[in-house]
Amino acid sequence: MFSIFSKSSASNNLAYDFNFDGIDGNLIKLSEFKNKIIVVVNVASRCGYTSQYNDLQKIWMKYENKDVVILGVPTNNFKQEPGTNKEIKDFCETNFGISFPMAEKTNVIGNEAHPFYKWARTNYGIGAIPKWNFHKIIIGKNGKVIDTFASFTKPTSKKFLDLIEAEIKN
Repeated sequence: MFSIFSKSSASNNLAYDFNFDGIDGNLIKLSEFKNKIIVVVNVASRCGYTSQYNDLQKIWMKYENKDVVILGVPTNNFKQEPGTNKEIKDFCETNFGISFPMAEKTNVIGNEAHPFYKWARTNYGIGAIPKWNFHKIIIGKNGKVIDTFASFTKPTSKKFLDLIEAEIKN
């Protein structure tokens, strides 16, 4: 279900040590995004926050050339993403024109959580644990968690955009 090449989930690792299996079957290596800001968002098609796909796509289009990467991570942990990877991909492309990288459907909480999410919790604390869909983990250019945002915080909110802008200038 997932791939990593890290030695462990130890706290000295960076986000770049993790990979996700892509929704298209490709391997998404976070190491390919070194020195970029990575916004990792667990997503779902049947959620009250699903409209945030629009905002995420806007952020992707606005900042793609400024070293900001959006990574969507579909999950059914909250029982709102029952579809197959193909159904999820088709839904995102058809309804929202999503062009940012998407992982395959992945566990983001519990014992079966993807190692990236376990690492984020170890390095940032309980704020890194998704409480619901569209939880956002921001990885700075240094490969470490710099902040997290709850589902209700829109990617187009001032607080979110100010953090992205500050990290771009960093």
